[in-house]
Amino acid sequence: MDRLGGICLDYVKCEGAFAAGIATRETVAGGPPSTDLSYAMPEARSAVVFALALDQRTIPDYLAKRDRLAYEAEYNRVNSISSGVAVKLAGFLKQRGFPAVPLAANDVYREDTPLGRFEMFPPVSLRYLAAASGVGSFGLSGNILDKTHGAGIILSAVVTSAELPPTEPLSDEENYCDGCRLCLAACASNLMDPEEKTEVVLGKRTFSYSKRRSYLRCQYVCGGYTGLHASGKWSTWSPGRFPVPEDDDAFLPLLLAGVQKYSRRPEGRGGRYHSLMDDKLYTTCGNCQIVCHPDPDERKRRYQLLARGGVVIQHPDGSLEAVPSEEALRRLDAMDADTRSIYDGDITPSPDIQALADHMRSLAKAGG
Repeated sequence: MDRLGGICLDYVKCEGAFAAGIATRETVAGGPPSTDLSYAMPEARSAVVFALALDQRTIPDYLAKRDRLAYEAEYNRVNSISSGVAVKLAGFLKQRGFPAVPLAANDVYREDTPLGRFEMFPPVSLRYLAAASGVGSFGLSGNILDKTHGAGIILSAVVTSAELPPTEPLSDEENYCDGCRLCLAACASNLMDPEEKTEVVLGKRTFSYSKRRSYLRCQYVCGGYTGLHASGKWSTWSPGRFPVPEDDDAFLPLLLAGVQKYSRRPEGRGGRYHSLMDDKLYTTCGNCQIVCHPDPDERKRRYQLLARGGVVIQHPDGSLEAVPSEEALRRLDAMDADTRSIYDGDITPSPDIQALADHMRSLAKAGG
């Protein structure tokens, strides 16, 4: 098993991973339900988890809202490669006589939660596997950090029946996160609680990061339905300007209403299909991840690019443009009321939407 474990770690590095580790049932024991390896495969004993790096050269222009497509293409490319490497390693292990299941880098969710895949609950958490196995460290944002690539990485893994020897988690000294809070400042959805922390026990180690508020916040903003920061001075790549409320309970009906507004916007360049949507999903945010860099000066520069990059508006042909906040308002004022309504203004859910939201909440409370 020591030999096979070493081969697995080298296998994914040969395929492009810069870091790899092995987590076992024992090293994730005590964790939340998403650390249960047996969910992916009942006979699972260990998981090989690995990370691929995003091309950092695409990040500054994306944050500055000069070029969205280059980063989106890179993000999609690395996600596809990471998931593909997992498929290849799973096949390799199966050929060696060890049942194995690949875990996709993204877009695959549990179906047996109260709201099914719409809760976006992963079969097994790649972040927890990465922290437990030493692939990276938790940052304040809850993203996994690497001392060279920052949080600009994509994770994937393979769960297997092979009893592979675990690798050690990184020490606290190897974690560069200094609590600068720029990840929080870069999040227009206020997903991360500025005060409270979440603590997770994995094996013999305790890990912590900023407590997450409702994940519907992230779906609402990272999904592209809205993206204007509370200051009104900058936005994500989304042209939406709908409000981001303080109350978590307000998000479900707003998200459902936002889907209707989103579907009426003109189709733009790029995008990809997501299991939760019929319309294309465009990469518009992810700022908490890619603003983070090991060099604190680069971190500040990236945040300034984001905050000084203006507000995005959409043209009738679907193209996007970042302009100063005052100019964005002037462009909105020039739109007819119906066109403006798909970006800005009243997003009060219709009675039907509100009834659906109430029904979904009741299902969640009832546990199914």
